Amino acid sequence: MSTTGLIVLLATLCVATAVGLALRSASGRVRGVSPAAVTGPDGWGLAGVAPEATREVLLLQLSSPVCAPCRQTAAVLGGLAADDPSLRHVEVDVAERAEVARALGVLRTPTTVAFDSDGTELARVSGVPRVDELLSAVDRAPGTGRR
Repeated sequence: MSTTGLIVLLATLCVATAVGLALRSASGRVRGVSPAAVTGPDGWGLAGVAPEATREVLLLQLSSPVCAPCRQTAAVLGGLAADDPSLRHVEVDVAERAEVARALGVLRTPTTVAFDSDGTELARVSGVPRVDELLSAVDRAPGTGRR
C-alpha cells in the first residue's frame, strides 16, 4: 500500500470514528421543542388515540420492524406508562404508517415524541430514551399535571 493510500485510510477511519462517537453521545438525549413544533401536528391525532382524564402525556414512539433499539425503547416506555397513569405509550410502525414520520420530520427509529393533552409537542428523543431526562422534560412542561 502506498503512503497516500495509508493516509487516506487513516483519515477515513478517524472521520468515521468521530461521527460514530458524536451519534452515540446524542442518542437517547432529550431535545427541546422548536417553535415550529409548537404549531406542529397534533400528536394524539397522529397516534390515533384521544387523551383520557388521567393520561395527560402521550409518549409516541416511532419504530421499525427490524430495529433492535425499538424493542428496548418499547419496554422502557411501556414500563413508564404502566407505573404512571399520567403517561400513555403508543408505538407506531413507520413501515405501516410512514405519514406519521413525515408529519413529525422523523428520520431515525426509534424516536419518541412526548405530547401534552392538547397535542402540543413537549420533548423529542432519538434512540433509547434516558428516563430521567425524559421525565424531567415532561415534568417541566406547563399543563401536564405531573408536578
